[in-house]
Amino acid sequence: MTTTETDVTVTEAEPAAPKPPRRRREGGVLNVFSHGVLVIWAFMVVTPLLWAVMTSFKDDRSIFTSPWALPDRLHFENWARAWTDANMSDYFLNTVLVVGGSLIGTLVLGSMAAYVLARFDFPGNRFIYYLFIGGMSFPIMLALVPLFYVVNNMGLLNTIHGLILVYIAYSLPFTVFFLTAFFRTLPTSVAEAAFVDGASHTRTFFQIMLPMAKPGLISVGIFNFLGQWNQYMLPTVLNTDPDKHVLTQGLVQLAVSQGYKGDWSGLFAGLVMAMLPVLAAYIIFQRQVVAGLTAGALK
Repeated sequence: MTTTETDVTVTEAEPAAPKPPRRRREGGVLNVFSHGVLVIWAFMVVTPLLWAVMTSFKDDRSIFTSPWALPDRLHFENWARAWTDANMSDYFLNTVLVVGGSLIGTLVLGSMAAYVLARFDFPGNRFIYYLFIGGMSFPIMLALVPLFYVVNNMGLLNTIHGLILVYIAYSLPFTVFFLTAFFRTLPTSVAEAAFVDGASHTRTFFQIMLPMAKPGLISVGIFNFLGQWNQYMLPTVLNTDPDKHVLTQGLVQLAVSQGYKGDWSGLFAGLVMAMLPVLAAYIIFQRQVVAGLTAGALK
């Protein structure tokens, strides 16, 4: 008699699905919190800007009776009055000349100094570099009185080119500090290949290394543009000629004069005029600013 044995297959229970890691949940909560903070911060920044733009198109009566309401119509005469009667056109032109000249001079001189400090080893290299670093920590208020006498003795007081030179000296420490770190991240093989082909140091810098440093130049240029455009203390001390006032001085003078006249709509129009170039520059170059900051931090 034959007996057959049946194989009994025992199936093991499938393992339970792994629980989501705790770190992932904590990261999600942190992302929600950080995004909420950014939304609140954006609301706090954008709301005053939009309110100022909206108010610049109102008449004086609507500004006080309904400050948060939309204008009944667009009063473009506020902008025309601020541009002509309040001499905002002259202040705007002076500011463009001063900031344009100082920005070009700062980027050219700063990039040349940063390239030498980053690429060449010579006695006193670190000492010169730390002198620029020390210039960043020196408060400008302590230098106003001696700076006034130096500029006056040089015959540059109340002049556009004198203010340009002071702006360049004021912006060079940060520019050299920023671009020195950026030039160190650029590959040396490209410059060495240019030297092998017979290029001089000047040609290598202006035709090869400077175009490669374009993201860093745009980033530091935006920072210098914002600081120089909004500068008030230096032109107040060194530029007392009313015909050569810049926008910051013109806005203060406009606020004082319009306060007595009651032309608040013209004051807000002038404020928005001074604000628009800064917003436009940041909106146009925001990607380049981020790219320059990240590129300067990576090898």
